[in-house]
Amino acid sequence: MKIDSKWFRVSEGVKVSLREWPTRVAPVFGSDKDYDKILAEHIKALSTRQKLLYASNQYAVLLIFQAMDAAGKDGAIAHVMSGINPQGCQVFSYKHPSATELKHDFLWRTTRDLPERGRIGIFNRSYYEEVLIARVHPEILRAESLPPELLSEKRIWRDRFRSINDLERHLTCNGTRIVKIFLHMSKEEQRKRFLERIDNPEKNWKFSSGDVEERRFWADYMHTYEKCLSATSTADAPWFVVPADNKHNARLIVSQILLDTFAKLKLAFPRSDSKRRSELKVLRTELKR
Repeated sequence: MKIDSKWFRVSEGVKVSLREWPTRVAPVFGSDKDYDKILAEHIKALSTRQKLLYASNQYAVLLIFQAMDAAGKDGAIAHVMSGINPQGCQVFSYKHPSATELKHDFLWRTTRDLPERGRIGIFNRSYYEEVLIARVHPEILRAESLPPELLSEKRIWRDRFRSINDLERHLTCNGTRIVKIFLHMSKEEQRKRFLERIDNPEKNWKFSSGDVEERRFWADYMHTYEKCLSATSTADAPWFVVPADNKHNARLIVSQILLDTFAKLKLAFPRSDSKRRSELKVLRTELKR
């Protein structure tokens, strides 16, 4: 089945209702063997594109993952990017901000980690946490010591969405292509995955009581994600809502979205001019001696 990334793209200006976006769709693969084959093809193609990206040294690609706990962010990154040269790719994960980070504007800590030209940067969670978890848990926002006049409910989120859109527009104008993935998982699927983490000793380390605590805020998070996706999906930096109840499906969809992003970039190995070719000819003759 051909995957069309446009099926999952949030159009600019659309008001998102996550109830209307599926968490599970018909499999895009026929069997486990078929899944392995398609994923291997995608990985090989991504590896080729990454080499071109690195050699051309004109664009950077920023891949952002956001999701509820256990939606499969780590697995998607590990499987989809498994064929990429580590020298051309960096992954950053963001937890609760440190004391130093809280003293800066909310974009500061992630801006330091943006990919340079020729490289792929992956954010496992991102600056979007500041309009998601900080909105569900206002105590995080209060810890940032902002002036009281900036903290009004009407103003703070409007201003932060504008800051994010301005940043992403700036990055796009300077050669960074941004791909934003929301892994859309159902609450029931999360329950199953949490139980698996409890029942499987090798996965116990992935689970904590805090995961259950956050689950109680599910409705608040869905509402907050809807606001975020509606306000920040733009033509240049769109959001893709990827059904995540089936991990294999989600990985193939994510890899196809990334391949489609690369396809839009004008990538090629640098061409040698006549002067460079003459230089190489001389060097070749010297080496042959």
